[in-house]
Amino acid sequence: MSENNINNSNVNTDHFDKESVFLREATLDDIGALEQLLNCCYRETAGWTNEADLIGGIRTTSAELAAVINDPNHYYFVYPKTTTGDHDGEETGEILGCIAVDIKTDADSNKKAYIGMFAVHPVLQGKGVGNVILQAAETFADRHLQSLNQPSRLTMSILSHRPELLAYYQRRGYQFNGNKMPFPNDGNNGEPKRDDLELLELEKFVS
Repeated sequence: MSENNINNSNVNTDHFDKESVFLREATLDDIGALEQLLNCCYRETAGWTNEADLIGGIRTTSAELAAVINDPNHYYFVYPKTTTGDHDGEETGEILGCIAVDIKTDADSNKKAYIGMFAVHPVLQGKGVGNVILQAAETFADRHLQSLNQPSRLTMSILSHRPELLAYYQRRGYQFNGNKMPFPNDGNNGEPKRDDLELLELEKFVS
């Protein structure tokens, strides 16, 4: 799907109110729209969150998205576009934002919430939508972990060489915990355009 196909979609931001943003769990019917949104936001030049200068190829596939949606430990949330711009409208089939919360178990048998597959439609970036979506995911993760009598430890991975993205998450309370790994060059995560790319693990504890 080309960059122009998603950028020219009819997303009216003239009177956009971030308070109208809402999330629901993703279904298999959302796969096509999710694939389009994620590949645009990560691999094309639209918006400020893209990785196009660092990684080529695609960000995800329909098979990967289906596996995530069907995984009982993985909670995938979407912000669907509606005819009215709020929860009461009829959904159009387009996805304006998404975020995943994956409940993982570490080596010490403690559970943590990994946040990933986070994207906001390029037209809506910089309008506070990402903050609302991330806060909702954090609140969900916190409540879920507390229900399991686990500390609310949130983690995520970001690419190195993205100081602006690191700064964004640091403002949200995430810190680099020292864990990093080379970007996997296995063909499943895109094609790195430089040899020194790494994935940095960020961590946040919610009290």
